[in-house]
Amino acid sequence: MTSAVDKLKARFMDLSQPDGDGIYRNGAAKRAARTELAVGALRQLWAEATAGVSFDVPSTGIGLAAVGSLARGQIGPSSDIDLVIIYEPHAVNDQQLNELANKIWYPMWDSGLDLDHSVRTRQQCEAVTDKDLPAAMGWLDVLPLAGDTGLIDATAASILERWRKAARKRLPELLESAEKRLNEFGRLPYLNQPDIKETRGGLRDSVLVSALAASWLADRPHGAYDEAVEALLDVRDCIHLVANKDTNLLLPPYQAKVAAMLGFADPTLPEGEREAKSIEDLQTRLARIGRTIAFSLDSTASRAEHSLTHEKPRFSFFQMMNPRAGGKREAPTFEVLAPGVVSHEREVVLAPGVDPSRDATLALRVATAAAEFELPINPATLTNLRRCPIRDSVWSGEARDLFVRLLASGPALLDVWDELDFVDIPGRWIPEWLGIRNRPSASAAHRYTIDRHSVEVVTRLGRESAAASGERYDDAHYTALLLAGLLHDIGKRPFVTDHAAEGAKHVPVILKRMGFDRDVVRWATVLVREHLTLSEFATGRNPSDPSVGDELAGRLDHDLMLLDMLFDLTRADGSSLGATAGEQITKQYGWSKWRESLVRAMYNATRYHM
Repeated sequence: MTSAVDKLKARFMDLSQPDGDGIYRNGAAKRAARTELAVGALRQLWAEATAGVSFDVPSTGIGLAAVGSLARGQIGPSSDIDLVIIYEPHAVNDQQLNELANKIWYPMWDSGLDLDHSVRTRQQCEAVTDKDLPAAMGWLDVLPLAGDTGLIDATAASILERWRKAARKRLPELLESAEKRLNEFGRLPYLNQPDIKETRGGLRDSVLVSALAASWLADRPHGAYDEAVEALLDVRDCIHLVANKDTNLLLPPYQAKVAAMLGFADPTLPEGEREAKSIEDLQTRLARIGRTIAFSLDSTASRAEHSLTHEKPRFSFFQMMNPRAGGKREAPTFEVLAPGVVSHEREVVLAPGVDPSRDATLALRVATAAAEFELPINPATLTNLRRCPIRDSVWSGEARDLFVRLLASGPALLDVWDELDFVDIPGRWIPEWLGIRNRPSASAAHRYTIDRHSVEVVTRLGRESAAASGERYDDAHYTALLLAGLLHDIGKRPFVTDHAAEGAKHVPVILKRMGFDRDVVRWATVLVREHLTLSEFATGRNPSDPSVGDELAGRLDHDLMLLDMLFDLTRADGSSLGATAGEQITKQYGWSKWRESLVRAMYNATRYHM
């Protein structure tokens, strides 16, 4: 006996197919069609279930609702369906409830789609959402399907009201959940194999934005943000079509097919080159989408936090009696971090009266202050920094010093660089950076995009060498090491076979333009040219062979300090890959004790020949 939801996944797939030329178009319309199909099928299933049970199902006191992606109208070709039966205890007994639920759950399990289901009273729904943050956010979008829709609407309205009342207390929990996901899944723009739902900038963040807006603490963005969410849903839909299952991971076997389905494959390019170029274009598009959604979450959260701060009275009876305050409300306080840069409510902002359009180094002062004080840059301030008159060919001594301080700020550099990259500032400092921005790495050992990997490397370079000498670098050598870390993969351009040699051509041009002295330029160039050499020699050459150590020493101009710097760069490069060869996604580093022992043996042999 067939049911209303028989082969529902297959019907979803039929509705979701790309056009005749293989391009997936009108994704929003396809999602609306899938939603309409699911709603109609589920309502018919409810009718079949109520007709098929051994008792008369009451017209009030029990109903069927959808939450999650179906309720939002965002259901994908293989998305799971979240259903809830809501009932009042006096309407049906446990045996009747179980009989009715089975008439719905079993056909859904046979439909080909995954099912997330629950049976709860209104009070149970309220209790769960009061304690469980993901459940609360899921219940902010509820779609009544059948039965007592009034009961469902009343339950949804009650949960929304409770959410708004508790939002001020739950805001830290909400933001903490986003931070945990960031630490676990990373950022969408920087991953070669991203989870487009859970990463920062992914679909889960769009749900958080809606939850913040529903709390009335802050309005949500529109325009470019809405377009970004729809574009990411298109990517999700294509992943489902290619994988033929409910998954949000853009894994290598799917990437070329997804890129082609989204129209990134250039038919004029030869096979092989076409796929590689389409994947790069897809990654670039994902990076823009991810940055837009992440920035929207950050700005919405920032406004929500500020609204809580400003709800608190800034003065009291005692302040009114304070002669300093003159009985008036006190002005907000700012802590000066740098000229024109202050902190306000735990964010870096511009000092009152500062005009970004007249200050070329302002972005560097803001970035350095944010990194050294480990504070986020206020979203409005970040947007204002676009107006800075930055010229890549004009660098003052102050600008160079600030840039080096920024690179030397350690792990805090990662977030600050990401914030700056959202408003396109690194590419204005170094136009060559745009050549590697958002580019996926062809190596299976890399988890991150080339630009993110390069910044990761910089954060792992310290003042004291990790080599056997334990040397502490002076300012000039440390500057060269940091610059080499940032630029070591600058030569990874399309169709370049030796990116180290290519990078060594770009580095002197970049650093001379920035005004660094001759020694710094020479050292950084050598390090970029040879950044693979120590590792390659360690794994492919015999350290006991005198000619091997002598050859490597010659490549480094028999400079012991350069050898230490190369060891540190090799170590930072290997330990910041984020994955090892043969793995899909992992947090293991590509710098094992075994590899370090090989590299140290080659380092010692070379040092001997110096």
